[in-house]
Amino acid sequence: MSGAGRRGRAPFNPKAGFQQREQAGAANVMKTLLKQARQSGQLNLSNRALEAVPEEVWRVNIDVPEEAQNITLDNTEDRWWEQVDLTKLILASNRLTSISENIKLLPALSVIDAHDNLISSLPEALGQLTELVKLVLSHNQLTSVPSCVCQLRKLQILHISHNNLMELPNDIGELYYLEDVDFSNNKLTLLPRTIGNLTKVMKFNIANNKLANMPPEIGEMNALRILDATHNEIHSLPDELGYLAHLEQLFLRHNRLTHLPLLERCTALKELHLGNNAIPSLTPAHLECLQAVSFLDVRDNKLTVIPAEITILQDLERLDLCNNDISSLPYEMGNMNKLKAIILDGNPLKSIRRDIVMRGTNELKKYLRSRIATEEAPSKAPQKGVKSQQGGSGVIGGGEGVDAHTVSQLKSLDYSNKQASDVPPDVWELAASSGVNSVNMSKNAFTMWPENLVLLVDTLEDLNLGFNRISALSTDVGLCHKLVSLDLRNNQLTTLPQEMSSLQNLRFITLACNRLKLLPPVLYELVKLESILACDNQINSIDVPGLLRLRELATLDLSNNDIMQIPPELGNCTSLRSLQLGGNPARNPRPAILAKGTVALLEYLRDRIPT
Repeated sequence: MSGAGRRGRAPFNPKAGFQQREQAGAANVMKTLLKQARQSGQLNLSNRALEAVPEEVWRVNIDVPEEAQNITLDNTEDRWWEQVDLTKLILASNRLTSISENIKLLPALSVIDAHDNLISSLPEALGQLTELVKLVLSHNQLTSVPSCVCQLRKLQILHISHNNLMELPNDIGELYYLEDVDFSNNKLTLLPRTIGNLTKVMKFNIANNKLANMPPEIGEMNALRILDATHNEIHSLPDELGYLAHLEQLFLRHNRLTHLPLLERCTALKELHLGNNAIPSLTPAHLECLQAVSFLDVRDNKLTVIPAEITILQDLERLDLCNNDISSLPYEMGNMNKLKAIILDGNPLKSIRRDIVMRGTNELKKYLRSRIATEEAPSKAPQKGVKSQQGGSGVIGGGEGVDAHTVSQLKSLDYSNKQASDVPPDVWELAASSGVNSVNMSKNAFTMWPENLVLLVDTLEDLNLGFNRISALSTDVGLCHKLVSLDLRNNQLTTLPQEMSSLQNLRFITLACNRLKLLPPVLYELVKLESILACDNQINSIDVPGLLRLRELATLDLSNNDIMQIPPELGNCTSLRSLQLGGNPARNPRPAILAKGTVALLEYLRDRIPT
């Protein structure tokens, strides 16, 4: 070959050749997919790194297909002339930022799934897809629901979760045939009253928004079976919520509720989740409306009493009362035959010994039954502010004070809810001389460990310093060597002193609602620990080797923290009877696994331990 011939040819580029082959391969794949789509009416383009939908997709039912160019009478395999209209289009897990107006060229579409993209706007032509039944746009960047969506009169399933929606249009009420709606994980602050027109919706998910209330019209959604409003800012609910006669599951956890309306017509309700609110009581009238409930969650509220009318709930199987202010249970609960689980961690129980509670629900019910026949008459001990039989006042400490007779007889000092920053000296003297073993100083304004607790180190077994402003514990805590239970919830703690390693009798510790970024390492030296409640902190990792040292650990609550990864080795902590991990950003285990309970969760984790 001459030199001129060599100069006229482009130099060989192996990389360019590879790219050309790759593009040609992608084109061939697209042709194959389009050919199959014309035969089946379904096209799946998910997870292909698409930044735009190829134009031939929109024209799949318009342009003459390539296979039509070679027609033979013997060709019965390709039968291109029998093509069907595209009805299902899946564009999930790509890099799409928008969808073309040419989507109108696919008028037969009944399903569009474009979740997990970067879509920030929708074409007006979407409203022309009159046959659309299912529209999935979750995990995108939409800031509003455009009017074109509200023109889809046959729509039954609408999922726009994990976007940036600020509000919903009033026209949403025109989607009369909706059955499944998911607007969770957005920024909604209110719901339009027109949602009352959505009378066929059976599942309505508005969790993880910024809703402050619900409109009364929600009571008109009479087909509703599942309503999830978890993680909002709801402070009140309309009475009309009680009109939902077909409601089976109601999720209201992590809101600001101080009151629950009477759910008078909710006779089908099976699950009621009210945890992490500020509800002070469940009245007999409330319980009267919940007779079909099998799962009642009222953990992390402000309940002080469980009324005897709880026995009306004869179908109740699981009752979660964690982290309230309950001091006793009605003995009649022992006769609730279907009740399989009563969870009481984090309550100041006084009438029931902790060892009975820790034996499990069956033993607890057995104990309650045994007390029905032997229930003692109420104590006749003088109460606060009441004069003793000798005629002198039993109150010391100034103000409301404490009753000296009660302290000396019950060996218990209750100096809670006084908004105090210190304790009068005469109260300490009384406690020390009486050999007090239980001290409750919760709901005050303490900013540090009370120094005079050192007077009680030889007798103190139960200490509650919850709901104060304590940012650090004194090393004196290590002197309380008889301590069995320590409640430090709702303070400002970031760690615990190493001196606590001497608390070898400690079995229960509550650290919820502090500022911990990890479980303090000193806890792993307290080998008798049976319960660690550390929800609502900033914990970002789990020290499995440390936890495995706690062979008596039965309850571990790490819910609502910042844990990104749940180590599978946690499944080896087989002593756990209650493991709470919900409300963390970890993607696995999925919520469905967490909901199956501790035994199933531990088994799931063990199955994923690398071999």
